[in-house]
Amino acid sequence: MSRGPQRIVCLTEETTEWLYLLGQEARIVGISGYTVRPRRARTEKPKVSAFLSAKIDKILALKPDLVLGFSDLQADIAASLIRAGVNVLVFNQRSVQEIFSMLFQVAALVDAADQGQRQIDAMRARLASMGEAVSAWQTQGLRLPKVYFEEWDEPQICGIRWVSELIAIAGGVDVCAEQAQQAMGKDRILSDAQQVIDAAPDLIFGSWCGKKFRPEHVAARAGWGQVPAVVRGHLFEIKSADILQPGPAALTDGVDQLHQHIKTWVLNHAA
Repeated sequence: MSRGPQRIVCLTEETTEWLYLLGQEARIVGISGYTVRPRRARTEKPKVSAFLSAKIDKILALKPDLVLGFSDLQADIAASLIRAGVNVLVFNQRSVQEIFSMLFQVAALVDAADQGQRQIDAMRARLASMGEAVSAWQTQGLRLPKVYFEEWDEPQICGIRWVSELIAIAGGVDVCAEQAQQAMGKDRILSDAQQVIDAAPDLIFGSWCGKKFRPEHVAARAGWGQVPAVVRGHLFEIKSADILQPGPAALTDGVDQLHQHIKTWVLNHAA
C-alpha cells in the first residue's frame, strides 16, 4: 500500500510538475488553472485555483488529504482551507537551495524520497557542469555579460532571488542582484529606471508573469536606446512557466535557456 497523502491538490504548477516527474500523478486530484507543465495535466486534472484565488468549495468537494501551496501570497487561501479542516502545506522557497529542499520534502511526503533524490542529484550535476563551463570562460579571461531580468513591465520589477542565482550559475552578472534578494515583488520595483540604463546590461531577459514579453516596448523606453542589449538586439523572452515557477522547470529548461543565450554572447565576444 502506498504511503503518504493520496488525494493532493496543487495550488501552483511546480508541485504538479514534480509529482508527475516522480510518477506520482495519480495522487493529484486538483491543479492550478495556470498549469502548463506537463501539458497533459490540463486535460487530466480539474483546475481549482488561480494564484491569488481558489474555488474553495470545489477543492473541498475533491476531499483532499493534502493541499500544497506556494508563498505568503496564498496565505488567505490556505487559511480558508485550514478552517475547513484540510491539511495544508505552503512552501516559501525563494532560493535555488530552498527549491531543492522543497523538492525533497514533497518527494518524501509521497514515499518517493529515493527517486526524488536521484532526480535532484541529476539537476545539481547539471548546474555544476554549467558552473564548470563558466569557470573555464573566466580562466580564459573571457568577460561575463551583465544581465537584466525583468519579471514585470508596469511597474518594472526585476527578477526574484532564484532567478538571480540561476543567472550567476549560467554565467551572467545580474545588474539587480541586490534587489533580487527581496522576497516581495513590491520591494523589487525599480523606482528609477536609470539604474538599468547606468548598469548597461549586455543581455535583457523578460518573463512577464504569463504576459508576452515585448522587446520593442523595452527598446522604446526613454533613455534605453543607449543600453548595449538594446543597441545589439539582445532582448529575449523566457516563458514564465520555465523560469518563474520555483521548481523543476527553473532548474532545467529555465536555466538552460539563460545559459545558451549567455554562452552565445560570451563566445561571440571572445575575440
